Amino acid sequence: MTPEDWLARIRPSETAGRQAGAVLAQVARSELFAHDRDIIVARAPGRLDVMGGIADYSGSLVLEWPLADATFAAVQKDSHRTLTMVSGLRVAQVALSELVTVDYPDARALFTRTPGNHWTAYVAGAVVVLARELGVEFRCGARILITSTVPEGKGVSSSAALEVAAMMAICAAYEVSIEPRHLALLCQKVENLVAGAPCGVMDQMTASLGESDRLLALLCQPAEVRGRLELPRGLALWAIDSGIRHAVGGAEYGTVRTAAFMGHRVLERLTGRHLDYLANVTPAEFASLVVRVPERVTGREFLDRYDDASDRVTPVEPERVYPVRVATAHPIYEHARVRAFAEQLSSFENEEAPTSQSLRDSAERLGMLMYESHSSYSACGLGSDGTDALVTLVRRAGPRSGIYGAKITGGGSGGAVAILGRTDARPLVYAIAARYARRSGHRARVFGGSSSGAAACGVCDLRR
Repeated sequence: MTPEDWLARIRPSETAGRQAGAVLAQVARSELFAHDRDIIVARAPGRLDVMGGIADYSGSLVLEWPLADATFAAVQKDSHRTLTMVSGLRVAQVALSELVTVDYPDARALFTRTPGNHWTAYVAGAVVVLARELGVEFRCGARILITSTVPEGKGVSSSAALEVAAMMAICAAYEVSIEPRHLALLCQKVENLVAGAPCGVMDQMTASLGESDRLLALLCQPAEVRGRLELPRGLALWAIDSGIRHAVGGAEYGTVRTAAFMGHRVLERLTGRHLDYLANVTPAEFASLVVRVPERVTGREFLDRYDDASDRVTPVEPERVYPVRVATAHPIYEHARVRAFAEQLSSFENEEAPTSQSLRDSAERLGMLMYESHSSYSACGLGSDGTDALVTLVRRAGPRSGIYGAKITGGGSGGAVAILGRTDARPLVYAIAARYARRSGHRARVFGGSSSGAAACGVCDLRR
């Protein structure tokens, strides 16, 4: 695809179009690339987790909003059998021979040798996964330039944006054809098995298959797109960064994830039947069993009774104490909340002549579901003082000011807060961010806008 055609696909989002144009200019000037070979450029957006969040690994429905901010990967094949990766001032090289024959544990160890280069796992991991899963032969190396406006550690999925952009560009450069859903699933393997972060699949699916100004409705069983939902006209989404760094590989997220899989195993023993996904247990069924689910248990106690938790990504640590009951409850009730949120959007869309009052009523119902989701995160131990403070500021502003709901996003324990409000509430959102910044001392960036995922944008063939 020519640069003009590629930019035309992105430009319906003005912000994303400006970013993409600036990146192409940067790539064209870069001294990293030779002047006699094509450069393939791909982009993938960050995402705003509106509902669903950590319930994705338990099979929940999730609703994800692709942001205007995106990560770009520019790839040029090289005769040397090395990958040279550049991101800002960071430069790293790795030999192809270390990537194409290595197993996943050794690949993970390779990228943890030098902590400052761990970011390369999300890029070079694509080569590891493509070689292992699809038998792709890499006969030559590549030079890879990464540019991004998706900040790291803010809960807006910088890692998935990086994985999808890199995988998309590498596949195009090496003429590997993969349909977008499969590409997202392979990117999840990069994060789980090479980078060592125990994420679900919603981030990669949104970065790959998201559509501008639509919520991607994804049933994570394991990754079924159930539609793309519009917000009611007159409503908008934003996010405010709490300034507290979030890491999906952090102990809190991993502990809650493992505890949910423990609860899954406990419920199978209690019900005497196989449960495909924890989210498929109904709230009513769980309510009848909840007192028999242990509130907290050590890993050793659990292993003595149940052998393992059947999660290939997060092992049970014998000395760790796991909050099994709340971690089990969260995806069950969150799945119900997300379905209620999606149904509310659909019912409003089907109204023949919605009134301003019906819009307010719908928005308030949506907002209450977001507040309930936020409270459930906190019960699991995945809240933070900063995100709680932002949600409190939003609740105090209230529906009369045109702001209806807020919740922590993604893996929790910091990061960003998603906010639902009227489109004319934008100045108030910025005022809340400024008020929070003054009180906390953290820089409170506001995220807004939307853009399509990597599949809709395709790749740009930049001829030098």
